Amino acid sequence: MADFFDALNDDHSAFIAKQPIFFVATAAPDARINLSPKGYDAFRVLGPKRVAYLDLGGSGNETHAHMIADGRVTIMFNNFANPALIMRLYGTGKPVLPQDEGWDELAAHFEILPGTRQIFDIAVDNVQTSCGWGVPQMELKSERETLVKYHRQSDPEKWMEKTAERVQSIDGLPTRATDRYLGGDG
Repeated sequence: MADFFDALNDDHSAFIAKQPIFFVATAAPDARINLSPKGYDAFRVLGPKRVAYLDLGGSGNETHAHMIADGRVTIMFNNFANPALIMRLYGTGKPVLPQDEGWDELAAHFEILPGTRQIFDIAVDNVQTSCGWGVPQMELKSERETLVKYHRQSDPEKWMEKTAERVQSIDGLPTRATDRYLGGDG
């Protein structure tokens, strides 16, 4: 049975802090639905109605394009241990890039990892919990360090050249290029 809440409470925040992976879903009119898994220590509860997560350059930038076009986002956490639980956060978000106003305030909540391209700032509208009995039990072996290692070893000028032309999503929606590469040590 699902339960709905208007805001995150202390139990919700504690549950989120224990999860090593979360999933982000976004959509925009006439575009594909995007669903992305996220790892690392990249998610923060900033208040009962506000969360944020650190986004590293990887594949495309669909979440950014969708949030600019529509803003809606769903974030899902699964407890792969006991007790079985699924939590979804429904809200609206916006990308905040290193050159944007508000970056410093958000960045202060994170260890900025090599390859960080933006932080998504999300206003939580609703929280839903459900049983999660259909989710298997699994144990985390380790984080994959490949993405951070790749960015740590990247040449900032070459990375900027490579990504400068990525100003649209796979559906042709606009994105904003990051004009500051947070490679090396972030």
